[in-house]
Amino acid sequence: MSNKRFSLVLMMVLVASSAMFAGTVSGKVTYTGTPAHMKPIDMSKEPSCAKQHPTPITSETVVTGANDALDNVVVYISSGAPDDGQIPTQAITYVQKGCQYIPHVLAMHVDQEFAIANDDQTSHNIHPHPTVNIEWNLSQQAGSPPIKKQYDKPEFIPVQCNIHPWMHGWFAVLKTSHYDVSKDGGDFKLPNLPPGKYTITAWHESYGTQTADVTISGNETKEVNFSFKAKPY
Repeated sequence: MSNKRFSLVLMMVLVASSAMFAGTVSGKVTYTGTPAHMKPIDMSKEPSCAKQHPTPITSETVVTGANDALDNVVVYISSGAPDDGQIPTQAITYVQKGCQYIPHVLAMHVDQEFAIANDDQTSHNIHPHPTVNIEWNLSQQAGSPPIKKQYDKPEFIPVQCNIHPWMHGWFAVLKTSHYDVSKDGGDFKLPNLPPGKYTITAWHESYGTQTADVTISGNETKEVNFSFKAKPY
């Protein structure tokens, strides 16, 4: 067997072996109480966006679903996961469409490049407000190419458009590749966890953070659920 083929076989064995002993944490994020009512957004001053929403949309500060589900919660390994130093290479995009940020919360690894696209017929001004990363404020005209950016420090960064004041979102910059954002009824999943003890943190822009400890001993799935107390009207 040639050295090249041997190396390939060895790599395949190592990948298969790591998958055999990798566990998963999955669960659901819910709320208790009565969440604040999200007000409809008046886009009449931007007709090109307003016509994309025949039924007016509401603010996404709190997004709930059936069975008390809570979406847009960042769930990530905050302690225990080894930092392999490998930055994810998959492309991630923050899209401005219908005068909304899609997704509302964009999670990424430290130093991972992301693109900001403008799919609207109007200009936008994207203005993140970091506290430990470098602040920038850029205009993006309709039809212009995506803006490429990255952050070198972990931080939750609020984002706004200075032209359309109802546009708000978040960048979740994390020092781990083990993260998810609750969606489709509050569900999240953190796969490919090697055996070990972990602290999992759940962050919501309005309801704060919660943590839970879990131990992975092999190829298993552990269930961890989070429940946030909703702020009243």
